[in-house]
Amino acid sequence: MQNSGAKDTQLRESSNQKVHPQPMEEAANQNPEAMEALVSRIFANISSLKSAYIQLQAAHTPYDPDKIQAADKLVISELKNLSELKHFYRENNPKPVCVSPQDSRLAAEIQEQQSLLKTYEVMVKKFQSEIQNKDSEILQLEQQIQEANQKRVKLEKNLKLRGLSAKESEGVNGVFSLLDLSPDLFKSAVEAASRAIHDFSKPLINMMKAAGWDLDAAANSIEPNVNYAKRAHKKYAFESHICQRMFVGFQDENFSMKKPEKNPIETKESFFQQYLALREIDPLDAVGQDPDSMFGIFCQGKYLEVLHQKMEASFFGNLDQRNYIMGGGHPRTAFYQAFLKLAKSIWLLHRLAHSFEPSVKIFQAKRDSEFSEVYMESVVKNFILEDGDEKPKVGLMVMPGFWIGGSVIQSQVYLTGVKVVE
Repeated sequence: MQNSGAKDTQLRESSNQKVHPQPMEEAANQNPEAMEALVSRIFANISSLKSAYIQLQAAHTPYDPDKIQAADKLVISELKNLSELKHFYRENNPKPVCVSPQDSRLAAEIQEQQSLLKTYEVMVKKFQSEIQNKDSEILQLEQQIQEANQKRVKLEKNLKLRGLSAKESEGVNGVFSLLDLSPDLFKSAVEAASRAIHDFSKPLINMMKAAGWDLDAAANSIEPNVNYAKRAHKKYAFESHICQRMFVGFQDENFSMKKPEKNPIETKESFFQQYLALREIDPLDAVGQDPDSMFGIFCQGKYLEVLHQKMEASFFGNLDQRNYIMGGGHPRTAFYQAFLKLAKSIWLLHRLAHSFEPSVKIFQAKRDSEFSEVYMESVVKNFILEDGDEKPKVGLMVMPGFWIGGSVIQSQVYLTGVKVVE
C-alpha cells in the first residue's frame, strides 16, 4: 500500500495539471465513421435540395401552380434538413441512432443516388420536351420547304410556258442573247428528233402486230417495191412514214398552221425563247396547261396525220381517242404520251431552225436518187458495193437533211438494192 504522504503528493500534482477541451478534429479522429456518416448525409441533403430546385424550375415551363407549390414545399423541407445538420455539427452532439455508422453512411449514399436519379429524370423529361418541340419545328419547316418547292416548280412551268425562264431572260436592256445558238446545238436537236422517230416507231409496230396487221403489206403500201436487204429492215418504212408526216410544213414559220390572233409577231429571239421554254418541260404538262397553244394544236394535227383512222380503230376498237383529240383535247393515254415526246422533239427542232439568221433550210432525199456521201447518210452501215455495181439508190428517206449556214447536216436514207455484211 502506498503511504499517505505519497498520495498527497500525487493529488497535488494532479490538481496542478490544466484540462484543455479537445478540438473537433480530434473528436472526429476518435470516431471517424460517425463523422463520415454525417458528411454523407450532408451531401445527400444537398443532392435532394438540387433535385427539388430543378423540379421547381420545371414546374414553371409550362406553368403549373400545383406543381410549383409542391416543389416549393420540397425545397423548404430540404433547407430545414440542411439547417438541422448544421446545428448538429455545431453542437457536436449527434443524436443516438439505432443503426451503426456504416449503415447510416450507406443509407445516406442511397439517398444521394436516389436524389441524383430524380434530378436526371427531371432533366430527361425537360430534354424530351425540348426534342419534341424541335421535332415539331422540323416538321413545320419541312412542310414549308415542300410547299415552297411545289410553288417554285409551278412558277417555273408557268414562266417557261410564257418564254420567261431564267435562261430566256438573259440579256441587256431587254435584248435577248443568242450566244448559245450554234450549229452544234441544232445538230444535237436533229439527232434527238431522229431518235424520237425511231422510239415512236416501236410501239406503233407493236400495236400493229397486236391488231393482226400484215407488216410486209403495210411496209409495201408506204413505199412499194423497195428491195430490202433484210426483212427486219422493213421497220425503216414505218420510220419513213412517221418522218414524212411530221416534217410537212417544217419550212414555214407557223408549221403550216393558222396562227392564233393572240400570238405576238414572231422574231428570231422569240423562236429561241420558245425552244428554251419547252426544252425542260414534260410535253403532257405543256399541253395540259395550255391546250390551245401553238404546240398543242401542232400535236393534235400531227397525231391525226400520222395515225390513219382505220389504223387507230384497229388499235383501240373505237375512235374515242381520235374524236377526243379532234375536239381539242389531249388524252393522258400511254400511247398519246409516247407520241407527245415525238411531237416535242420535232417542234423544238422547228423552233430552233427559225432562230437562226437566215433560217435553217430543210431538204429531202427523193426516191431513186443516187446516193451522195455529201448530202446523205445510210442508216445501214455495213453495206458493200462490188466492182461493176451501179451506184446505190435511195429507197426510203428516214430523216431529212438541213443546210445551216455553210454546213450540211446529211439526210438519213435507206438504200435499196445493196448487200450487207452479216
